[in-house]
Amino acid sequence: MSVVEKTFRNGEVIVNEGSNGNSFFQLVDGTAFVYAGYGNNDQIKLATLEAGEYFGEMAILESYPRSATVVATGTVNVIEIPGNELYDYLAEDPGRIYQLMQHLGNRLALTSQDYAEANELLKQLREADAAKKTSLFSKIKKHMDVYQSNKNKVSEPSKVSLSDEFKKLDNADTGKIKSYSKGMIVFREGDVDNNMYILHEGTVGMYGNYRKREEEKLAEYNAVSFFGEMGILSGDPRSASAVADVNGTRVESISQEDLGTIFSACPGKIVLILRNLSFRLRQLDCDFLAACKEITEAYNKQ
Repeated sequence: MSVVEKTFRNGEVIVNEGSNGNSFFQLVDGTAFVYAGYGNNDQIKLATLEAGEYFGEMAILESYPRSATVVATGTVNVIEIPGNELYDYLAEDPGRIYQLMQHLGNRLALTSQDYAEANELLKQLREADAAKKTSLFSKIKKHMDVYQSNKNKVSEPSKVSLSDEFKKLDNADTGKIKSYSKGMIVFREGDVDNNMYILHEGTVGMYGNYRKREEEKLAEYNAVSFFGEMGILSGDPRSASAVADVNGTRVESISQEDLGTIFSACPGKIVLILRNLSFRLRQLDCDFLAACKEITEAYNKQ
């Protein structure tokens, strides 16, 4: 493998927003800041990276331009992994699969919190009179700043067909594929279930308050789909119930312990799982920025 160790000094740019990445990085020592609109008057710091964290992987997994600029704070040591050697990098230490999944999952969780906060603020802003609007400004400003720094990025990511790519794989049977009849539960709301799932055939619905008077269908998955990833990453109780909506629904469950075995038998399946997480994060980023745009426009209209 041609993994390279690099050192960056305080203020040096490690990756540039908008550039086409052909490698990704792991921070070994030091701290780095992640910026949107770096160098502009409306630049905003999005995150702080610490030792052990990955960055730049979305450009590799989805072949997208870099979405942010990463800048060294003090002396920073990183390792750079060429994108065309991703398989070799994971094969060298299968534990890195889970590390990358956790990294993407953590970003999903944080962005989900920001998106929920943005939607709540938007609701309050729609209802606010002039006095309330002024009191909300300190909370709203964060989202207005995010939009101003990212306003040229509010566009839907193009989704490659994971289903088509999945069907091309030599699907290794992990022994955990199960068939469900209509109405059978894959996992229940409130359960602690340390697995993620791949829907091979059929349809799975996600329900809140399943089989209760307040039942609500929150989402629907069709083959081939990945769902329930946060179970394998966080171990938190399920926020909804996953239920087979049609007969003949076939679902594969995957635990953390399965990742290395699956990678050995079918590495493409693991890379598709990572790509799915990356796409979900990019889609959530898009939704969050769209909400920030709406907050900005709603505030300016009042």
